[in-house]
Amino acid sequence: MSTRVAGPQGPTIESRDELVAYLEAGSKPMADWRIGTEHEKFGFYRQDHTPVPYDGERGIRALLEGMKHRFCWDSVVERGNIIALQRPDCPKGGVVSLEPGGQLELSGSPLPTLHETDEELRHHLSEVTEIGSELGIGFLGIGFSPKWTLAETPVMPKARYGIMQRYMPTKGRLGLDMMFRTATVQVNLDFSDEANMVAKMRVGLALQPIATALFANSPFTDGRPNGFQSYRAEVWRDTDPDRTGNLPFAFEPGMGFERYVDYALDVPMYFVYRGGRYIDAAGASFRDFLAGHLSELPGERPTFDDWADHLTTLFPDVRLKRFLEMRGADAGPFAELMALPAFWVGLLYDPASLAEASALIADWSPSQRRHLRDQVPRLGLKTPFRGFTAGDVAREAVAIAERGLQRRAIADKTGDDERKHLASLVETAAAGRSPADRLLAEYADDWHGDIEKLFDAHAF
Repeated sequence: MSTRVAGPQGPTIESRDELVAYLEAGSKPMADWRIGTEHEKFGFYRQDHTPVPYDGERGIRALLEGMKHRFCWDSVVERGNIIALQRPDCPKGGVVSLEPGGQLELSGSPLPTLHETDEELRHHLSEVTEIGSELGIGFLGIGFSPKWTLAETPVMPKARYGIMQRYMPTKGRLGLDMMFRTATVQVNLDFSDEANMVAKMRVGLALQPIATALFANSPFTDGRPNGFQSYRAEVWRDTDPDRTGNLPFAFEPGMGFERYVDYALDVPMYFVYRGGRYIDAAGASFRDFLAGHLSELPGERPTFDDWADHLTTLFPDVRLKRFLEMRGADAGPFAELMALPAFWVGLLYDPASLAEASALIADWSPSQRRHLRDQVPRLGLKTPFRGFTAGDVAREAVAIAERGLQRRAIADKTGDDERKHLASLVETAAAGRSPADRLLAEYADDWHGDIEKLFDAHAF
């Protein structure tokens, strides 16, 4: 979930066509395509493995303040609370922000290569672990909070989250779990034009459950195994049907920017940002807002900032803004954090690989795609699919991605190309063992059923 870091509201929108043009303006020539990687992680106190609250001498606020002063970040403040860090004058700055339960997120800068993404991620982790160690704070990359109950999870002081917290339980059973107890890694990718966007979105939506299976890393809830490979993915199945899912309409004839705009207009709003505060508009219609009939702001029409904000409150498996977001993976350790962008860059940024991946999913029916998405959270790579398994599809998809990265032929300082960042995923696909499988084996054999050992074994 995004953090607002800009001030002006932008010009007023007069028509639906302007909303379509806004999305279309994201089109870029292939030479300008970039890779933006985001990842979240849970903070915990190393002494007793309890979650880190916002306030206090060793809280999240202290962590952000420490990073601000030592590493020259600018702070983003809301109602007197520091809620994010940014480096607007640095091309590799990115944004550090807070998710509702204190999950710390890096929204990385748009970078040309996976090698630069690797450098950015390493630099970020060195900063947070340096300040965190002084405060006794460790960080865990995993898809779902493995130990703390919802009641034990802290709440961050961000106004938009208060609106969502009130609205979520009216739409699904697990919306609050999504907000406070999940963590993800995702990659944001560019497109050249409408046809390229549609091809990438269709591959992304169809193969998103395969990514979920490959990166499944949330097999624990409340301190014990929960019976799922990716409980995070299961949570998303019962969060809010208005704004989640695999968008069946994207596979229909006529899919394009206009069709996505119509979908977005039909998703109920959460809020409007005015005068430095969030106005609760949960459940209201953006179509009414566009016509000047929003009851919370009578007579006002939306601005482009309002539209950009609204787009961030849609949570499909692939989200379209002025780029595409791949949203299906659990957070994980460093190797998996890098493998996720490597997987999608290999599939979508090489024309031959995109054509191969498009052919792979071309004859999948809506019911088959739905089956895959519904079953993968529990069964992972073992999910039966079209006479094979999700693991069989995963091996084929990873091989396509590997060939794509080879064709990109971008070497680092040591001469290695971008395939090095896919190595952990190649191993996962070949062995048919997800990160969740590995965690469950450690839990049973090495930790003898003691979830506390997870924090010592897998902290950043």
